[in-house]
Amino acid sequence: MKSKGFTFIELMITVAIVALLASIALPLAEVTVQRNKEKDFRHALREIREAIDSYKHAADEGAIERKADASGYPETLAVLVEGVADKRKTDGTKLYFLRRVPADPLSGEEWGLRSYASPATEPQPGKDVFDVYSRSQENGLNGTPYREW
Repeated sequence: MKSKGFTFIELMITVAIVALLASIALPLAEVTVQRNKEKDFRHALREIREAIDSYKHAADEGAIERKADASGYPETLAVLVEGVADKRKTDGTKLYFLRRVPADPLSGEEWGLRSYASPATEPQPGKDVFDVYSRSQENGLNGTPYREW
C-alpha cells in the first residue's frame, strides 16, 4: 500500500529552502527599516532647521523683538512652538515657526543643541539655538555619524 504525502527528506529540503530565503530577506528588511528611520531623521532636521532660519529671518527684518546683544536665533526650541509677539501688529498676534518640535527618530533623546558661538566640530549649547544634531552614536548607511548630518 502506497501512502500519500511527503517524505521526511522532502520536508527537510523544503525547510532548508525556506530558511535560506528567510536569511536573505531579513538583512534586506533591516536595511529598509534603517532607511525609513534616516528618511524621518532628514525630514525632522530639515523642519527644525527651516524653523530656526525663519526665526532668524524674522528677527533680521524686525518682525520680532531682538535684544541688541543677541544673535537673532531663538533662545530655545520651545520658542519656535510657543510663538513670539509680532511687532508689526498691535493686537498681540504671535508668529509661530513650528507646530511641535519633532522627536529625534534615531536616538529617542532630545536634540543636541549648537549655539551660534559654538564651533561646528564641537557643538555646545549656549545663549541661542543655531543648529541641532542627533545624539545618536551610530553611523548612517552612508558611513557618516548621525551627529554630523
